[in-house]
Order: sequence, then C-alpha cells, then structure tokens
Amino acid sequence: MFVPCSGWGLGCLRLCLLRVWASEVAGRCACGACQARLYSSGGSQPDVSRSGPACRTPKEWALLVSPFGRLRTRLPCSLAVRPLDPLTYPDGDRVLVAVSGVEGGAVASLQVRYDEAQKEVAIVSDVIDPQASVEVNAPLKFDLNIKSSGSGCVKVENIECDNCKIETEQGTSILQSVKSQKLHIQTKGGKVICLGTVYGNIDIHASDKSTVTVDKLQGSSVNVSTEDGLLKAKCLYTESSFLSSAAGDITLGSVHGNITLQSKMGNITVDSSSGCLSASTYQGAIDVYVSQLGKVELKSHKGSVLVKVASSLQAYLQLSGKEIDVNSEVHVEEMDEAHKDDGIIITGLLNQASKHEKWIKADAPKGTVSFRSQSWFQSLKLQD
Repeated sequence: MFVPCSGWGLGCLRLCLLRVWASEVAGRCACGACQARLYSSGGSQPDVSRSGPACRTPKEWALLVSPFGRLRTRLPCSLAVRPLDPLTYPDGDRVLVAVSGVEGGAVASLQVRYDEAQKEVAIVSDVIDPQASVEVNAPLKFDLNIKSSGSGCVKVENIECDNCKIETEQGTSILQSVKSQKLHIQTKGGKVICLGTVYGNIDIHASDKSTVTVDKLQGSSVNVSTEDGLLKAKCLYTESSFLSSAAGDITLGSVHGNITLQSKMGNITVDSSSGCLSASTYQGAIDVYVSQLGKVELKSHKGSVLVKVASSLQAYLQLSGKEIDVNSEVHVEEMDEAHKDDGIIITGLLNQASKHEKWIKADAPKGTVSFRSQSWFQSLKLQD
C-alpha cells in the first residue's frame, strides 16, 4: 500500500517509493555492520535509515544518474574508477560508491552527492584518512575530473569519455584501456602509468622526479613531458607527438607518425621509427633505428649520435660531427666528404634515393656520428 500525497506525479511517486524502500531496509537492519544502499536522483546525499544507535555511518552509495554525466572528486586518499557491469545495469544510469579502510566519523566526512541540473556526481573530503580507499563504478561514457592530494593514488579502467582530467601530488596515476577525446594528466611528484592502449588527444605533464611509463598511446595529438624522471613508451601510434624531458631519459619502442623528441640532459633511444622523426638533446646521446623513413633529424650538441637503418632503406644522408663512422656494410652512393670548423660532413645516397623525398640528417658537433645497417630482426633481438 502506498500512502497518497498531494501533487501526485512522478516525483512524488519516486519519493514515496524511497520512503517505503528505506523503511524496509530499516526493518532489516539489525547490527552495527549494516550498510545502507540508497538510490537518489536528488541534489544531495540521501539520509541513511537506521534501526538504532548501533548502526554505523554507511560506506556505500548508489545514485540514480544520467548515463552521460560527469564525476568530480577531491580526495586525499586512493580512488579507483571502473565501468558499471552492463548486465546488471543495462541502462547505465547508476553511480556506485564504496569506501573501505575507515570507520565511523572518518566516513561521515565524505560528501557524496549528485547535481541533476549539472549531471555531476561529486565525491569530496579534505580530512578522510589517507589510508582509505574509494571505489566508484560509473556509466561507461562518463567524464572525469579527478584531483588527488598528498599520496592519494588514482586508477581508471575501461572508461570512455569526452574529457578526462586527473591531477595528483605524490600519488601514482594508473590508466588502463581508457578512451577520451581530451585526456589531461598532471602530477607534481607521482608516477604516471598507462596500461593497455590509451586513446585520445593526450597531455601528460610530470614534475620533479616523476616518471611516465606507457604501453601504447594512440591518437591525433600526444604531448608528454617530464623534468628529472624517465619517459618510457613501448608504442606510439599518433599523427603528431611531442615528448620532452629536462634531465630524464626518453626511451621509446615502436613509434609511428610525426614525432618530436627533446631533452636537455638525458639520452634519447628509439627502437623503431616509422615516419618523420626529430630528436635533439643538449648533453645526452641519441640511438635510433629507422625502419621506414619520412624525414629524420637527429642532433646532440655535446653527445654522440648512433643511426641504424634497414638495409633496403632509401635515403639521402647528411652526417656531420667531430668524427663520422660509417660501417663498411653500408653502401653510400655519390658520397662526398668535407671538412669544416673542426668537423666532418658526409653526404650521399642510400639505395638510389632522391635528395628531395626522404632524408636522414644527424649532427654531433662535439661527438661522433655512427651509421650502421641493421635488419628488423636484429633490432627486435636487441630490444629483447
């Protein structure tokens, strides 16, 4: 039986259903371990029904939401975001929140609310125990705006969204199989780890000694920067990428597209480049294998440059440095050697290449430029 109320309509029906459902939950609550799970479409966290003083503050929330909304969090503790189970929630209209690792008043400091007008779920606390852990199951296509303070870590898995913004201080950010039109990650001292394939227009900025390690980035535009930390990526499939580090090394596996690499003090290594590549470092060394050629420019102001190419590669060469070392297995046609400013410049053609189509330029004014022929299988073996 439902108790009638004035202004009967959909909103009133929902309110009455909540009252009856909450009453049933209260009737079943018999111990301090009871955890209430309420559905809310209103603008604030629902009140928790209790059977008496023995019931604790809830650690779980279930909010009725728009399936194309946004999650905003401000937490000093760990946060994990995953998609809803599509079989259990085929409409994708819930956000489930669960807290572990804390009790009582510490949980009460956590604000969980849904703003229906803004289509935004907010999870906020400045004082919750940093050892706590918050887990969120959200609709598959849900925007994220996450800010973590202290050592709080963030993990996002299998989410698709238009915008994903993650900011951490000392905590680690882990993204696994994430798709986003715009993905922005910033850390002041934590690690950034991308597992599986991360799709989208990507900006990653890591300060201090933060490291960035990536399985695969794929998108139109990728920008990644570190200061003193290592920047390592196994695979890049992009139209345009810009990767930089002040003092850390840049180590890449297979890269495709137009790639620009810059480092002041670190070394640059590319296991396989297919496309246009520009790499420069002030003091470090450069080691690059060119499998398929667009235009390649490599320069180390104070270090050395090692260029390895596929034996069948067609390219116009311009090698300049204090010393030039061309392996005897490499056959350079129309080779010309000139001496200038205490250095050597060698030009020539590989495999009847054209000067105007594809070329490799390597410059090490204070070091040695080495040029080698290497098969793709040799390159894979060296990578292993």
